[in-house]
Amino acid sequence: MNVISVPGSLDNQSVDAFLDAVTNEQEERVLFDARHVRWVDPNGMLGLLAAGSHRARTHGTLPVLQVPESADVTGYLARMGFFEQAQHHFEIDAKVPRRSSGASDVLLEVTPVEANADVHAVVDRVQSRAGTILTKTLGYPATAVVQFSVILSEVCQNIIEHAEAPGWVAAQAYNWSRRLGRWVVVLSVMDMGRGFRGSLTDEHSARYGDRWSDATALEAAFLHGLTRFPDSGRGQGIQQIRRQVRRWDGAISIRSGTARIGQVPDWDDTPPLVEGMLPFPGAQISIILPAKEGGS
Repeated sequence: MNVISVPGSLDNQSVDAFLDAVTNEQEERVLFDARHVRWVDPNGMLGLLAAGSHRARTHGTLPVLQVPESADVTGYLARMGFFEQAQHHFEIDAKVPRRSSGASDVLLEVTPVEANADVHAVVDRVQSRAGTILTKTLGYPATAVVQFSVILSEVCQNIIEHAEAPGWVAAQAYNWSRRLGRWVVVLSVMDMGRGFRGSLTDEHSARYGDRWSDATALEAAFLHGLTRFPDSGRGQGIQQIRRQVRRWDGAISIRSGTARIGQVPDWDDTPPLVEGMLPFPGAQISIILPAKEGGS
């Protein structure tokens, strides 16, 4: 059994390299060693679930997951509902804490998205918590709650309409005191579907010819608003999300297949386009919304 080491900090900055390592491992049985994880955000949690799901689907056996040794990390993963989802994709090698039924600081637990009813339930669940965090912690206007709900609905709906496969969503607020000096909300959505290239190929690949790739498919959707629908006006969710995230000085990035594209604000040094990654199924969307400068 080969070992895949999970980064000690598993977040939006390290998840791509981790997914590449998972794709590169060809052994049938693997163990994910997460014992030394000291920090994990929604991108890391969903990336780990996606990795386990991918291994189980492609090799026919559940990988083994060694849980973090840090009680703080395992407790946080439990509050986020991670282990409830992980049990479907891993053999977990230790007893894990149960999610507390009391009050929680979690904005949105790790939640599976498989049908339209799931999208509505997610939006309903998060509205009251989001209102407090967006207005009091990030310093956004009260109208931001509705706009955030629209973003949440659109990224989840993308799974239903385009991926045609199950996915997950999670969100949480953090104080990035060292990295940014402000609070942020991190929202992550991932699915195990056909990706942007697979969704757009029938409608748009001919116009690109030999240039058609994961990167050009992402550019077509992210920059030019092309969708798999032949009629204009449908499937414009990504464009709406980009505009709203820009208004809040936020960052949004999407990985699909071998490429990642992003809208990068001044406070972030992430490359706007990355190509040449190892192929990974589905789409992985990360949105980071910072507090207004001078606010919390």
